[in-house]
Amino acid sequence: MTRVASGRSGAEPAVKRPAQMQLFVDAWDPSYGAGVETGDFVSGAGASEARLELDVERDPAVWEPISPPPDVRAADVALLVDGVRRTDARVWVGDETDVHPGLAASFAAGVVRCDLRRATAEVITARVERAVFTPFTASGAIETSAGRYPVLAAKSGELPALSGALQQQLQALESAVLAESRDESTADELLVADGPLRGRAGISRVLGYIKSHEKPYLKPPQSKVLTALRTGQRTPVFKLGTRWEQYTWYLRLPGQSGAPWSNLARIECSVELPPQAAIALADLSMITLPRFAATAYKDPRAPQNLVPIAGLERRLRSMLGDGRLLHRALTLAAHRVPAGV
Repeated sequence: MTRVASGRSGAEPAVKRPAQMQLFVDAWDPSYGAGVETGDFVSGAGASEARLELDVERDPAVWEPISPPPDVRAADVALLVDGVRRTDARVWVGDETDVHPGLAASFAAGVVRCDLRRATAEVITARVERAVFTPFTASGAIETSAGRYPVLAAKSGELPALSGALQQQLQALESAVLAESRDESTADELLVADGPLRGRAGISRVLGYIKSHEKPYLKPPQSKVLTALRTGQRTPVFKLGTRWEQYTWYLRLPGQSGAPWSNLARIECSVELPPQAAIALADLSMITLPRFAATAYKDPRAPQNLVPIAGLERRLRSMLGDGRLLHRALTLAAHRVPAGV
């Protein structure tokens, strides 16, 4: 009788074990969407058709994660600008023969000044405006018991066009409060706008801070460099052209999530800058912005929603007023006077 050994001999084929399943949970509160809105982001598949120039800082063939240079120190002062918006009512605006849909909205923008030398932060500028956006061409304003709503032009009465007109006014207000708050005599003042730069490109030393990602711009092998970033590292600077052309890079913020595409922010600066100036700003962002990263128990969009910006958003939303009272005031105004008069 032959005894069969309990162990497996080297000649026996190895049993292929199934790959161990991994689970990553997005740190963001689901009510805010997600930090990454597409499953293609990690692989680079389905990447955007935006124009790319990858050799601004490094040859694309030798891209690798970049760590903070030892001789770069954080900015002494950082000015962070943000805005909030709210629809107060959907309306119809016109006269006896011509009536168009519109959007009555409140919006606000402000600047928080962070002094890194003194470890202080304060809101130094905050402004609220209201308006009705509509394709109706007559000028005027809606006077209500809760405030005045100037009538501003939109390209059409469709919701995307109305929302776009509102967003343009909000961006203009953000640029205005940022210009008011700057100290031209402070050389180490870093300006950070929450969101893409777009119309702010003419302001020097300003960064556009994009905390969520709708589409991947990089394709392999550069996308592999992005997912390999460690906390505090960034990708090389590259040039990105969509409707606007900017220098841009990705930065990994501190955080606990283990997903390879988590805790990423994309940073922009003006393409009007010399390449070396853009690279210097990228190095400065590595040293400065991680200091403002939020923690999960304090912010549902941690770490990308920077702590000073989160505080500014709360302040601005409180300044918008009670949406229910504004809706009632608009309803009463509609019964008192013809819209647009």
